[in-house]
Amino acid sequence: MLLPDLFGQSTGIRSVNEMFTDISETDNSYQIDMDLPGFSKDDIRAELSNGYLIVRASRTSQREEHMESRTYITKERYTGHYQRTFFVGHKITEEDIKARFRNGLLTLTIPKREEKPEVEGKKYIAIEG
Repeated sequence: MLLPDLFGQSTGIRSVNEMFTDISETDNSYQIDMDLPGFSKDDIRAELSNGYLIVRASRTSQREEHMESRTYITKERYTGHYQRTFFVGHKITEEDIKARFRNGLLTLTIPKREEKPEVEGKKYIAIEG
């Protein structure tokens, strides 16, 4: 089972700066949809580490116009960071996960891989005597 690191509640109301994460399940896979407004594909990194899928989005935007005749009242700078972690299991590899980013929506498809316990061989304890 795919488990997010944090469970959130959806209000059904979406603002311009709201980021959502939806997880759905099919017979063969899990799909994660992450809305990342204001981020580009180059701002996003997804990695797999010890059975965890880590998705990071980070950007710094600085826009300065140098016009000598302009008097500034205010200048704004934006720095944003977003990170989510999902346990996907130790059987999943980077090649198994499919990712697509279109129109601010990151979609990750993770196949289901059942974690089966490994069968241990019999281990005997030597008895002295």
